[in-house]
Amino acid sequence: MAEHGLCLCGIIRLLGSLLVPGLVLCVILTAVLFLLLLGIRFMIQRKKQDGRKSPVVAFFHPYCNAGGGGERVLWCALRALQCRFKDAKFVVYTGDKDVSGLEILDGAYRRFNIRLPAQVEFVFLENRHLVEASLYPYFTLLGQSLGSVVLGCEALLKCIPDIYIDSMGYAFTLPIFKFLGNCHVGSYVHYPTISTDMLSVVRSRNPRFNNATFISKNPFLSNIKVVYYYIFAFLYGLVGSCSKVVMVNSTWTKNHILALWGCNDRISIVYPPCDVQAFVDIDLETEPRENTFISVGQFRPEKDHSLQIRAFCKFLKKIPEGPEHYYLILIGGCRNLEDEERVSHLKKLCEDLNIADNVEFKINIPFQELKRHLAEATIGLHTMWNEHFGIGIVECMAAGTITLAHDSGGPKMDIVVPYNGEKTGFLADDEDSYAEAMKVIVSLSPEERQEIRRRARQSVSRFSDQEFEGSFLSASESLMEFANK
Repeated sequence: MAEHGLCLCGIIRLLGSLLVPGLVLCVILTAVLFLLLLGIRFMIQRKKQDGRKSPVVAFFHPYCNAGGGGERVLWCALRALQCRFKDAKFVVYTGDKDVSGLEILDGAYRRFNIRLPAQVEFVFLENRHLVEASLYPYFTLLGQSLGSVVLGCEALLKCIPDIYIDSMGYAFTLPIFKFLGNCHVGSYVHYPTISTDMLSVVRSRNPRFNNATFISKNPFLSNIKVVYYYIFAFLYGLVGSCSKVVMVNSTWTKNHILALWGCNDRISIVYPPCDVQAFVDIDLETEPRENTFISVGQFRPEKDHSLQIRAFCKFLKKIPEGPEHYYLILIGGCRNLEDEERVSHLKKLCEDLNIADNVEFKINIPFQELKRHLAEATIGLHTMWNEHFGIGIVECMAAGTITLAHDSGGPKMDIVVPYNGEKTGFLADDEDSYAEAMKVIVSLSPEERQEIRRRARQSVSRFSDQEFEGSFLSASESLMEFANK
């Protein structure tokens, strides 16, 4: 016992003797890091001031050629700012190295019917792979966030803007551009990187696409993940606080960002732009439409296309007239090989359920083809849990399809809400409720369907391009003051 006591005292004295040198070393390393960052900032500022005549406004959007709702926000925001600030230079940071700038702009026109009134410069980034989720099978949020820091540093060194807007949700780039680039920093948040809902999913040990089954079944791993999420949420709040202007796309997103970023004095809801006018020429009086259910959304895991397929399969078993009369068309964009593999798995699911002849996939289709499918469909289908907004839902409602969306997030709080006290669509949350809602919709009389369609189209006028551009300019006014100087 005495020997153990002496050994313990020796260890304590050793740790004590190392404490002061350790603290000194930490102070020295911190000072070196501070001086290094100060030197980088000074170098960047000198480079920034060389020969600049017009203010530079940069958007950080590594997947600007993806063709989803976030990209529509980017192009409409650029169009609005270019019309308002004609002397400014506009830049987009992108990782789409396999296409040219002209091809990106042509894709924006084909998919969204948007042409920019002035020139935009694309800065092509080499390290976009660092923000790919597939690179980080574990600690994905942290890995992608640290990857975005590297990608943000590359962007800053290639082009130093005066005004920086993160339009894709890479909040960890904000302090880089604010403190190293001395930029005016703003952000448009589609979806918080982490949310209180994600914390509740892990705490309740509920398996989802971002909470693997082997973790949800293990109390120890679940507790570790909860701690990890809380630490990450704290860091996310710190970097988010760097944003001078915060724009969010829905009530749901606003509530979560307020809880994490504490930005009550500088946050605005700016509903994303939906090309409502492009669909108003679709005749709502045409009846009957084809017995087609249509889904519009990128092929990402959170969109939960497998739920659509399984619910559709259950619906086919409920109807007396036979499955050959009904079809499901899934329309969406694929950003990368991972998305393409996901589509292959969904096709395999259709084969396993023996409904492959009733399901069709349309990948990266032109706008006019999308419009034709919407004009012919009966039901517009959406299944993402806690969807931040849902541009595809708005497009379906404007086109006259009867919307069946997930009973959560933006669809529940902002979109599929009563208009003048009357129903504008349907909500569900699992395979059975979706299948039952499908059965209810197809059993409605033509007159009942027409009334729902009319109300839905009238209700979504608040999500037009014009409404977005006006709201975006108003919300970003304090950020864009520099562009007027």
